[in-house]
Amino acid sequence: MRLSAERSSPARWRQVLLPFLLSLLRGALPDQIRYSVPEELAKNSVVGNLAKDLGFSVRDLPVRKLRVSAEKKYFTVDPDSGDLLVNDRIDREQICGKKPVCILDFDAVAEKPLNIFQVAVVVQDLNDNIPLFKERKIDLKIVESTKPGKSFPLDPAQDSDAGPNSLQRYHLSDNEYFDLVEKQTPDGCKYPELILKHSLDREEQNFHQLILTAVDGGEPPQSGTTQIQIQVTDANDNPPVFSQDVYRVSLQEGVPPGFSVLTVTASDQDEGINSEVTYSFHHVDEQVKRFFNLDKKTGEITTKDNFDFEIANSYTLRIEAKDPGDLAAHCSIQVEILDENDCAPEVIVTSVFTPLPEDSPPGTVIALIKIRDRDSGENGEVYCRILGKTEFTLKSYSKNYYKLVTDGALDRERTPEYNVTITATDRGKPPLSSSITITLHIGDVNDNPPVFQQSAYLVHVPENNPPGASIAQVSASDPDLGPNGLISYSIVASDLEPRALSSYVSVNTQSGVLFAQRAFDHEHLRAFQLTLQARDQGSPALSTNVSLRVLVTDRNDNAPRVLYPALGPDGSALFETVPRAAQPGYLVTKVVAVDADSGHNAWLSYHVLQASEPGLFSLGLRTGEVRTARALGDRDTVRQRLLVAVRDEGQPPLSATATLLLVFADSLQEALPDLSERPTPSDPQAELQFYLVVALALISVLFLLAVILTVALRLRRSFSAAAWGCSQPGLSSKSAPGVLPNYSEGTLPYSYNLCVASQSAKTEFNFLNVTPAVAPPQDLLCEDAPWEPNTNHGDGEGLFDSDTVLKQAPPNTDWRFSQAQRPGTSGSQNGDETGTWPNNQFDTEMLQAMILASASEAADGSSTLGGGAGTMGLSARYGPQFTLQHVPDYRQNVYIPGSNATLTNAAGKRDGKAPASSNGNKKKSGKKEKK
Repeated sequence: MRLSAERSSPARWRQVLLPFLLSLLRGALPDQIRYSVPEELAKNSVVGNLAKDLGFSVRDLPVRKLRVSAEKKYFTVDPDSGDLLVNDRIDREQICGKKPVCILDFDAVAEKPLNIFQVAVVVQDLNDNIPLFKERKIDLKIVESTKPGKSFPLDPAQDSDAGPNSLQRYHLSDNEYFDLVEKQTPDGCKYPELILKHSLDREEQNFHQLILTAVDGGEPPQSGTTQIQIQVTDANDNPPVFSQDVYRVSLQEGVPPGFSVLTVTASDQDEGINSEVTYSFHHVDEQVKRFFNLDKKTGEITTKDNFDFEIANSYTLRIEAKDPGDLAAHCSIQVEILDENDCAPEVIVTSVFTPLPEDSPPGTVIALIKIRDRDSGENGEVYCRILGKTEFTLKSYSKNYYKLVTDGALDRERTPEYNVTITATDRGKPPLSSSITITLHIGDVNDNPPVFQQSAYLVHVPENNPPGASIAQVSASDPDLGPNGLISYSIVASDLEPRALSSYVSVNTQSGVLFAQRAFDHEHLRAFQLTLQARDQGSPALSTNVSLRVLVTDRNDNAPRVLYPALGPDGSALFETVPRAAQPGYLVTKVVAVDADSGHNAWLSYHVLQASEPGLFSLGLRTGEVRTARALGDRDTVRQRLLVAVRDEGQPPLSATATLLLVFADSLQEALPDLSERPTPSDPQAELQFYLVVALALISVLFLLAVILTVALRLRRSFSAAAWGCSQPGLSSKSAPGVLPNYSEGTLPYSYNLCVASQSAKTEFNFLNVTPAVAPPQDLLCEDAPWEPNTNHGDGEGLFDSDTVLKQAPPNTDWRFSQAQRPGTSGSQNGDETGTWPNNQFDTEMLQAMILASASEAADGSSTLGGGAGTMGLSARYGPQFTLQHVPDYRQNVYIPGSNATLTNAAGKRDGKAPASSNGNKKKSGKKEKK
């Protein structure tokens, strides 16, 4: 193997001296790279080093991807070494036939950058075919009257080799009568003719046998033989004669079968049967018999099949006319086939670079396309175009090649796939065209960041949510594919503390679901802001942030809390005073409550659950203000109790209660007796129901019990002495013993001790029968000098004895309250002018509490109830109208049963009455009126 045709001298000089410029000049090289190889080379035989001849280095081969582009790949390129190898059997006779020069043209394609090189391989003929005659024996009949010099054409031998190895000459065996002459047809085919040298004599020798040999020009030469048998017949003097030796006919390529081509005519001057002429094909190949028919009697030649100019553009027909005497005449017909535009162009895609990255710049080569049209002339001229408007265009690369390149920016998300239709049209009349569709897949590039479905998220989460519950979900989309479109979510910022963030919320990185890590409390955290990030997995990764605001919505989980009225230190309810002359609408007090919730859950309403007198007071539904609904009546109780419910508007509603103790009094001293006792409040409705149930059963029993009780009480008054002891009663809200100031001066000329029976909640005031000299002024409540009553009546050595108690003078009438000044409920007023002590435990305890509170406040100079000095803790809640300066001195209104002391009373002055003398006790000191 050798390189039969080198490049031109300038090209070879560039290869040697400037190899680094080959990549720039390779597309413009005008010469083909030519190789010469013999036919029938074994597969994988090396033709030449194509990569080296093109100037490629071995290192460039994997990148350049050098390959062969041809219809039938007789050759291939070794990807490692760049050698051009035989890929298939090369039979010159099959490929090129009788062509004197057999050349295989193909293209070598290299990528990055795209280059196409034309390569030609000349196939050298080997003498691998011997000349062959169609028939092993040729029979001839020659009339004995044939004159010497007559020629008889013989069938030529066929040799598939070409050039020097083809058929070169014929040899005829030695004989006396015949000689051999070689002749050549217009298409260059040699055939032998037998020449008669001497006249024949049938009678002398009627049969001759000759050997015809065909020899080629190979080294060594090969030959083929056939046997010629000649029979000498009787004379037929005139052979047929054609009108012309050579006929020329032109046929269109598209003539249908049965089309009449030509009618040949031969005339014979003989008469009779010897003048009858028959026609036949003489020494023609199989192609002629395939496409033409010959009528033996008329000599008409017709077509049998469709012609193809691209396969054969001419045919030679040899016709023989023979009479019955075997005299023959010969002629030849040259049939030329005229090309028609019957072949549509062929579009061959030799290379497709797919998938194509969407970020490919304009001008990127996508495919290499080869155009071919087997027609000739204008019928074979082809131009290409792309159907429709696309982002691609065609650029002519060489004679028959086009490059499909990008003409604009690509976007896989908008168009992930293109079907590019390329149409090739020739210039024939009418023009023919063909199309091919190339499917181009666009490769994804991470050029799209994730996009959230919303520009911002607002989430409402009810408080007290269960930990771990899903509270929201963010979702982002990424039109990219694969990892470029795989999104993960994370929290990148928050207005919460970084350390506390993880204890509040977390996000699922795959689904974007936001979970609460703890139960939220609306009262402590009402809202917080998160910044979530959606990030894809591309390289480089793209991300997008979105703001998510979480609003913790309120639930009704906090009951209202009553701020006022507040409970006392011992948990008991405090009292409020109401002027007796309060008109309807008078503001008594105000219930103040708060609710830690918000919205409707904190919208409070106030309702009266229980009231001693339901119609006496009104309660503001929204304000909580307690006002008088009407004026105090004579039958209304001075002490009133209101149970107020504070309810919110939540679902379900929550509530709290507050107890209001109201006392109708014009001054604090007047209210003290009503506050001395605080019986346990009872439900009036429940009592009424109880009495209704047992009234009928107990009406008779009550009468009997009343009689017995009256007798027992009278006997007890006569024979029993009260056992008293100094105690520390609960006259104050504090548990420590109360201390009273020295009241020996002023309007109380006598000192007294406040004593409480050890087994009774009732109180008594007993004056000591002592002189001022014996008993100096001091506190009488046993704090510094405790004492206890003498319970042994037989002793007679105590501070008190029965005689002293029983001999007390009647009380001074100056200490009896008028109707307006008398403490207690209105129902307890009996209408007489005699003073009475508070008649129930509630009034008594209230009075005691007020006495001790006032005494402590006066002694300490400050209020123990939370107010200013002298205000009893009320000025802070109700204003200055409730200070003690508006309350008369309680010492002037103290009624001391069983005393005959004469006391000056400011009440008497207010009533306009003179103090009356005291003439004995009207009631026992140890008893109180029962109402």
